[in-house]
Amino acid sequence: MLTLCNFSTQRPRYQIAQRDALAWLAEIHGAAQATIESLSSAERAQFTARMNKLIQRVGCGADKIGARGHVSADLCATEFEGLELYDVTRHPRGRGTAARSHLFSELVNRYFEQEYAAVRAPPSELIHVTCTGYVAPSGAQHLVALRGWGDLTQVTHAYHMGCYAAFPAIRIAAGHLSLPESLAAPGNPSHPRRADIVHTELCTLHLDPSDHSAEQCVVQSLFADGFVRYSLIENDAGPGLAVLALGEAILPDSEQAMGWSAADFGMHMTLSRDVPDRIALALRPFVTDLFGKASLNLGENLRRTVFAIHPGGPKIIDRVRDVLELSESQIQTSRDVLFDHGNMSSATLPHVWQRVIADPSIATGTLVLSLAFGPGLTVCGGLFGKR
Repeated sequence: MLTLCNFSTQRPRYQIAQRDALAWLAEIHGAAQATIESLSSAERAQFTARMNKLIQRVGCGADKIGARGHVSADLCATEFEGLELYDVTRHPRGRGTAARSHLFSELVNRYFEQEYAAVRAPPSELIHVTCTGYVAPSGAQHLVALRGWGDLTQVTHAYHMGCYAAFPAIRIAAGHLSLPESLAAPGNPSHPRRADIVHTELCTLHLDPSDHSAEQCVVQSLFADGFVRYSLIENDAGPGLAVLALGEAILPDSEQAMGWSAADFGMHMTLSRDVPDRIALALRPFVTDLFGKASLNLGENLRRTVFAIHPGGPKIIDRVRDVLELSESQIQTSRDVLFDHGNMSSATLPHVWQRVIADPSIATGTLVLSLAFGPGLTVCGGLFGKR
């Protein structure tokens, strides 16, 4: 039995209360527009007030997200001149992709070094998951070279899949563990082969303060930075989630519903209002199929299953609850992670899994149905058993 285990998370260096974050967004949008149009102080204040009203209306409020983490001190700044990325007095769109990529590389290399500082046994497979920065050599390759694991650890990059990427990463890890020894790296020869999955999502490096659209205000109010590491191990006896079934579906006629592309000033996200509705239409047959893959019946097990839903936003959680007729207690962990962290893209769902494993009120043997969604429009899921 393949088991997800050994979860380790790190909080980003800086934290900002959501109420303060929304006010900061209005201020930086106002400052960017002042640079673009050479606004007077009074005109800037008026524009900032209009942005504040828009953000308060369409953004994710402080009742849904309590705080978000971020890796750059820029997001705490009260003055914008001289900032590393978001000096909008000179660069109203923020610095370009080269500067953002450079910072991503520095921070991710440092994270890998810190995260593995006390790890002595190298993994046989190291899978680096991100959609918020691409630099070669990657942070994973930097670590393997630094630790002298080049003959023991294979590195695979699982990039640009967005919020659902933990599921393809698990598939990659499972494929590695199923390989005969002649085709796989040995890892630590004295220990069973282990595949490590590491997520580094630095979403806040991709703000464009000059884009004042309602769609971008929604995105900017949701996303945060997150780091997490965990392992997939065969026949592990410790606490974790046993993998019972995995599934994925790309919904028809939904290609334009969600996008994430490399742009001149960071990554750019597009998000249609009807994403929750599109997902809702496909959800019940998708979940029924997942239970069927594990030779289980949805109807017989639904009420005693815990749901680990990627909290892309409050409406996503609400629609899953309503379509599957779930109780609030079945989805509470997803709401808690959203409130405590915001949406950390692909790093979010592993945070939910970690909490499920650590929660003493969720008994060993409980079924855990996990769902995530992303560009495609892609629906991914996994059925697990708590160990």
